[in-house]
Amino acid sequence: MRKIRILASLAVAGSLVAAGCAPPQFTPVVDSSAEVDTSDGLVINGERIADAEELAAAKEEGRISLYSGYVENSEKEVIKVFEEDTGIKVDLVRLVPNRLSERVLSEQGAGRLGADVVRTSDFDIASRMREAGVFQSYEVADYDNMDETVRYFDGDFYRVFNPLYTFAYNTALVDEEDAPKSWHDLNDEQWKDDLGITQVGAGGSSLTLNRFQEQNLGEDFLPTLADQNPRIFDSSSAALESLARGEIPVATAVVSSVNIAASKNAPVNFVIPEEGMAAYDYFVGMTDAAVNTDAAELFLEWNLSKRGQDVFRQIGEFPARGDVEPPEILSQQLPTADSGKIVRIDPEVLIAAAEGDQQRWNGLFGYLG
Repeated sequence: MRKIRILASLAVAGSLVAAGCAPPQFTPVVDSSAEVDTSDGLVINGERIADAEELAAAKEEGRISLYSGYVENSEKEVIKVFEEDTGIKVDLVRLVPNRLSERVLSEQGAGRLGADVVRTSDFDIASRMREAGVFQSYEVADYDNMDETVRYFDGDFYRVFNPLYTFAYNTALVDEEDAPKSWHDLNDEQWKDDLGITQVGAGGSSLTLNRFQEQNLGEDFLPTLADQNPRIFDSSSAALESLARGEIPVATAVVSSVNIAASKNAPVNFVIPEEGMAAYDYFVGMTDAAVNTDAAELFLEWNLSKRGQDVFRQIGEFPARGDVEPPEILSQQLPTADSGKIVRIDPEVLIAAAEGDQQRWNGLFGYLG
């Protein structure tokens, strides 16, 4: 049965008091152990990522500047392993994708772009950056084996992974057997006034989730969800924080973010719904203004190698490479790409539907921004 919220809240409060008396025990998200051989280039677990000349040139530069819209905790996990593997330092500038776009385009327009590499979600943002001349083409070693959903515009940028948007629950408030199992379960009477969702204009991830819900869940799903009187958040991270604090029992959430929160002892878990999950894109590319071009090329090669893809997999992202297995997160094996439960919507479809989807969503939920 569903647990009594006040008791759960007291239990959470008690755990926070206890945590003040002793350092919290965090579970590592990524196991970075690997066979790294740098005697003749960079070879990790038998995969050659760079030859000796390429590695030496990258090491001589010694660092890159990365502008990223990726979730900060997740990006830091990636950077940590990359630095361990290569000895190359990464200087991170992290902003939410819309703010990142503003900064990149502003610096590019002024001829002062400070990034060697840019990582962003949202194909529209990446395309606008490209049209402004932000990226320079680079073909990674495995370029010819990649399809057109991974490599874009002759290597101007690449899709590197897909976060998976689903919903999650607070395990101190909701027993596993009582948690919703499908998207349509969110519209049950028991969750009325008790749901957290993210507003559609929060970014490409929210637009992707909305388009998934519109095309896969039926035209009545969103109107019924609006009738549930959900609490609306401006970002998925804010919704997850509220969920972890026990302010709401169920919220839409991204698998990787739930994984990282759980590793820090937050009482949260996610659901693999019967109807599937929305997969949204993250892209990476080297800038035309790059100063540390050799180190930037190595960063791209590493991101798209099996090693880099496995790091994203452990965080909870769905790898862009088809030869890397889907992740197992919080004891749940995520579905394969051909299962029908990983729903990636064509970027052009998202762009074409974005304005109408946002207007409809704002009208249904009475959201003024």
